[in-house]
Amino acid sequence: MRQPKGDGDLLMINRLAQGARTPEQGLEWFAGLDGERRQVVLYALWFCSDQARAEDADVPEAIRRAGIRPTHTPAVMLARGVRNAGRIAFLPADEQITSFRLLSALFAIADERRRAGHCAGGCSHHWHNLPADQKS
Repeated sequence: MRQPKGDGDLLMINRLAQGARTPEQGLEWFAGLDGERRQVVLYALWFCSDQARAEDADVPEAIRRAGIRPTHTPAVMLARGVRNAGRIAFLPADEQITSFRLLSALFAIADERRRAGHCAGGCSHHWHNLPADQKS
């Protein structure tokens, strides 16, 4: 699998998590990607969520924020355990939008907690210190 395209994909993922881009803007961006790049972005979202220490207890809130049903395939997979949910990136194309919404919400939850706790007094994570012109 390819890596996210330059820093642009990771920048967009972090903008979404930090609320500098709306979910609608994120969906529009994601919908414009080709199938392989969508898989790369979905895997990157899961990886970022894992790095931000997403927890199994975050799943119900992620499902709620994503506006999906708990019975959607990616939600069922995520509910079985956050740590092993990287397989969501490889679901069929008709599940990719739902997967994006869910993994974006999961990352936002974990990243909010990490910024409020571990990084509250400032940190050296470049993705938490986006220049003002990159936040808009």
